Amino acid sequence: MINLIEGIRMIGEVRVRNHLILAAGILGTTGSSLIRIRNSGAGAVVTKSIGPLPKTGHIGPCVIPLPYGLINAMGLPNPSDSFLPEIEKAGSEYVIASIFGGSPEEFRNVASWFRGKVSGLELNLSCPHAEGYGASIGSDPEIVEACTREVKKEGLPVWVKLTPNVTDITECGLAAQKGGADAIVAINTVKAMRISIPLKRPVLGNRYGGLSGPAIFPIALRCVYELYEACNIPIIGCGGISTSEDVIEMMMAGAQAVEIGTAAGKDPGIFKKMSDNLYNKEGIEDREIVGCAHEF
Repeated sequence: MINLIEGIRMIGEVRVRNHLILAAGILGTTGSSLIRIRNSGAGAVVTKSIGPLPKTGHIGPCVIPLPYGLINAMGLPNPSDSFLPEIEKAGSEYVIASIFGGSPEEFRNVASWFRGKVSGLELNLSCPHAEGYGASIGSDPEIVEACTREVKKEGLPVWVKLTPNVTDITECGLAAQKGGADAIVAINTVKAMRISIPLKRPVLGNRYGGLSGPAIFPIALRCVYELYEACNIPIIGCGGISTSEDVIEMMMAGAQAVEIGTAAGKDPGIFKKMSDNLYNKEGIEDREIVGCAHEF
């Protein structure tokens, strides 16, 4: 096992304590939960996705556990700007706000709420199960560029979270880079479904959902690898990461940090456990392994 040196670093213009970041939508629903995960050893935390209007989300069932991960179709439920007191409770340090909108203007409007309240923004242009939002607009490189460019006007670091549900993810990565993104997050969930044989109907209330967990790790790894070769901005790997070995593999593919979602939902203590495995004083600098799998 390769060990790294722990310490504060800048990833996509955002200050983080280590390489392990809480992914959006998992345990980031209140100020208290953000503080809890940050104190448990996460290098930074990303909030649930916040949009221009309150949303109740899809009808249930919304989450289906599987032996190899989860399928969820939450539908981006959120309290909109009523979430701001939770952000104020958590404070701005090591906190990134995940935001969404249906247009560049909506993205910028939501972004403006968080100016001076968070360390950075993550644009959710990748949720696969919210009509009019997420991947439904984030699969168009021109819209990705426009949303990124508009949010950058608010003066905060901007990470853009990409969908894998496209023919060529590098087109969207390059669009985010062209729009001024400080980093790319790859990837969000993979569009998926299951059907109940006894009920003869899809198990999710929304029929379709997004698959997360270990099953999508090889897909996420491939996306990071391709983006590293195409883009010149930092990449944060996300998708199915559940072990310290997964972290190292993602970094070898080109990620400078990782986000952990489904595994953290199952075990909120995973950040401390991973840190204990990953870091020691005799470890190596991350620059020695980031992207090293391309050097052959």
